[in-house]
Amino acid sequence: MQSKKSLILSITALATAACVTGAVVAAQASTPVAAAAHQAAALPPGYQLVTLPNANVPNFQRRTLHCPGSKRVLGGGAEARGNGAILVGSFPTDDGRGWIGIGRQIGYNDVGISVFAICAD
Repeated sequence: MQSKKSLILSITALATAACVTGAVVAAQASTPVAAAAHQAAALPPGYQLVTLPNANVPNFQRRTLHCPGSKRVLGGGAEARGNGAILVGSFPTDDGRGWIGIGRQIGYNDVGISVFAICAD
């Protein structure tokens, strides 16, 4: 039968080995190749970033970007561009298939608006 002291040393050795092994696995996962593979595996099926490039529109006019095909929007955003440009709204469409951006520009009749959407199947 094993003594208490040798049993405690055995448990300590196993715990240390587990910690070292966990650290090695964590270090391997943080390499660029492993990180890229993990990130690619984490993306939802049919993932696609869709953009509506900057265009000047009248203040407060909506710019709407739709996901291609039957894809749904997971998230998105918009940017107002120009001197004194203000983003007034950035939100999904009611049907969940696109993203809307609205803005205005102080001292001008129009504003540059870009819209971005994260789409997936």
